[in-house]
This record gives sequence, C-alpha cells and structure tokens, in this order.
Amino acid sequence: MVASTPFGSSREVYEWLSGFVNLERGQSLKSFRLDRMNILAQKAGHPEKCAASIHVAGSKGKGSVTGMIAAILCAAGIKTARYSSPHVNDFRERLVMENDFFDEETYVAAGKELIGIVESLPSSPEAELFDPRSPNGEAPSFFELMTLWFFLCSRLARCSAMAVETGMGGRLDATKILDPAVSVITIIELEHTEYLGKTIAAISAEKAGIIKPGRPLVLAEQTGEALDVFREHTARKKSPLLYFPDCAGLENIRVSREGTSFTLVCRNETFNETLTDLFVSIPGEVQAYNAGLAVLALKTAFPRITEKSIREGLAGFTLPARFQRVSDTPHVIIDGAHTKRSIDTCLKTFTALYGVGGILVFGCAAGKDIVSMAELCVPCFSRIIITTPGTFKKSFPEEIHTAFIKAAQKLNPAPEILFIPDTAGAVKKTISMALELKLPVLGAGSFYLAAEISNFVPIKRTD
Repeated sequence: MVASTPFGSSREVYEWLSGFVNLERGQSLKSFRLDRMNILAQKAGHPEKCAASIHVAGSKGKGSVTGMIAAILCAAGIKTARYSSPHVNDFRERLVMENDFFDEETYVAAGKELIGIVESLPSSPEAELFDPRSPNGEAPSFFELMTLWFFLCSRLARCSAMAVETGMGGRLDATKILDPAVSVITIIELEHTEYLGKTIAAISAEKAGIIKPGRPLVLAEQTGEALDVFREHTARKKSPLLYFPDCAGLENIRVSREGTSFTLVCRNETFNETLTDLFVSIPGEVQAYNAGLAVLALKTAFPRITEKSIREGLAGFTLPARFQRVSDTPHVIIDGAHTKRSIDTCLKTFTALYGVGGILVFGCAAGKDIVSMAELCVPCFSRIIITTPGTFKKSFPEEIHTAFIKAAQKLNPAPEILFIPDTAGAVKKTISMALELKLPVLGAGSFYLAAEISNFVPIKRTD
C-alpha cells in the first residue's frame, strides 16, 4: 500500500508517529485493547508472523534480556531483529537489525506501508474503533504504530528471528499479537500501578498475559505471591514452566568496571551443562542473571545454539543506559534505574566500583516510589542534584527534591542537595563539580534523564 504522503527518511516517519496518542506520556483505559492492534496487523498481512520470535516481559531487566537474546542469535549467524523501548540517544534503538539499525530504505519503505494502512482506516468496516469521537474509539496509539512499524521492517529485511520486548504489562500490550517459540518473564515489582494493579499478584497476572498455550515460559526468580500466579497460568494453558532457580544457577560472579564474568550451571532436561567464565560487558550482578535467562530461553527455542555463539554474543553485547560509562574525565555512569529494587542494585554496583561519596544527578517520572529511592540514595553520595528527567514524561521535581531533603535529615553528616530543574543546567553543574572535586558521577532515575545526560556529556573514554 503506497502512502499519499511518502516519507523521505526514518526521522520523518518517527515524527509522524509522534503525532499520535503516546502511551508513554499518558493514556486512558481505552488505550489498552488488542482489537485495534489485531486489525492493524491483519491489514498489514500479519508481519509479526514473518519469523520465529521470543517474547520478553517483566518489571526490570527485560530490555537487557531481549538484547542479549538478539546478540547471541546474531553471533550464531541468525538474521535477527530486536524491538525494545525506550530509546536513549536515537529512536532507531527501538527497531534494530543484527545489532545495528535497519537500512534507511527499510525504515522508509515500512513507514510508507504504515501510513497507507492508517489512511485506510476511516473507510474500513472497523473505522469506529479508530475514531476518537466514538464512545469506544481512539486513534491508533504511538506504541501500536511503532510496534507495527517494527514488524513491517522485520518482514522487509527478511529476518529469520525476532527478540521482542513488551511495552507495559503484557495481557493487553500491542506486542501480544506474537505467537512466540518461548516467552520470558523477568523479575516482577510494583510498577505502573495505576494501570497494572496495586499488588504483585495483580501485576503478575498482567505480565502472565504473554504466556501462550503450549508454549514454554522461562521465568526469573519471583516472590511466592508472583510465583503462584505464574504457576496457575502455565498450568491452565498447559505451558511448560522453566523456573530459573529450578533449571539453572550462577556461580563465581565477578564484577569490574569493564563488565561481569560468571559461570552458568544449567540443569534442564534438554540443556544440562556448565558454561564457565562467561562475560557480559555491562557491570552488575544482575546482568549475570539476565544473561542466564537469555541463555535458558535460547536453548529452549533454538536448541542448536552453540557455546561459542553464547560467549561471543554476550561478550559483544551493549545497551545504552544500563550502567553505561559515558565519560572517564570525569567518570560518569548513566543508568535507567527507576524503581526501588533497580536503584538498590545500581547503587550497590556503583559504590562497589567507584566508592561512596560521589555525585548523584537524579530525576524520575511521576508515579514512582520517590521516598524509597531517596532513602537508598542519600547515604551513598556527598552531593546530590535533583532535576527534571527531560520533558518526555510528566514529572514533579519539586516533590523529588522534598523527598531527598527529608531522607537526608536522618543523616549526619548529610549530603549537599541542590535543586536545578533545568536539565541542561543540572548536568553542566554536575560535570563542573565532578571535575573540580575529582568525584565520580551517577545519573539515575529515568531513561529519559540518562538520554539527556548522554547528550550533554562529551564522551571521553580512555579504553
């Protein structure tokens, strides 16, 4: 289908997409429904069926697991597309082919298909579903169209496999139209409670929505409350459950500034072996666990994946804003951690590698557990700068500043806490202070803040 307004570049496609209702900025309950996505996929000729796929959901680590799966498949010579969000430096990070961007021609051609589909909606039998003026209608969302754009790109590029990360939840996520060879669910935390539910059990039920009848589920270690939900869902759908603590284990985890090495011991019926001295070029114990999930999922979906491919894929894997060192003068680390558990993990890694007493620049979107994150952060730094995490999502930096001030009042001595709402000004102040005092910097709380920092900090690496 040819668009009446052809695109000349991938940037033009993205700018057109950005004009639609953006689920990442705010949504109504009408936004969460699969009928629209199914219709869009049908009109496109079901590009989601163009290749074998692995589907990844969860509260934390799903981006890393998705990326590791794609990296290992590429190392095995399997032409693989990867879908993840959000992006940090370039919107094309969401739609990747073989550890790089798709060809520009592919983005543009897929964009033309996409706009043609959207332009056909008003005259289709399903027009009411896509009409915001209708009581039950709403325009296609940014995420729905972005997801379809990825599938169209993957089909045009003739990929052989896809590693696909959910956007939010799972049961009503646009990516659920997949029929994956295996599903993966990472750690579950309280997140997006206004949409997914206010308990671990409720959120787990939403994530469990990606489980397909008869298809295996690889599951990260969970609390008892979450595990009960996943056991019930897999039993009801007759889906084999591969619970990581029962199927595998990690030994000899060693974290350095260059990355994480570990031994993976697998004791699954079809994959019973030990892989020693694996290495991921991202620091943090959690990355060893993410790699374990990725390997277990791959050996389930692609049993012939070799140890050589696993080693090469993991060693070459990188992902923006996952404990990413963007500067050595001064040392600047950016991390998208924005929940209590992920902040705790990030802080443990940062202080182990760079010590206590550095500088934190922090900002997060509205709806996060600010109090818990503030209480974890303030003992670890001598100076803290609170700012706005960019403009992409709603945020209340004044409330964040207040929470950090209250948390600091419990300490003696307390860190110096500055409030600089302007993101650019906050980053410039942070870097100036770090250079003067020779202190390391951590930027955390939001992927969007991480993106802002990476834009302002000149990358200076000595390795």
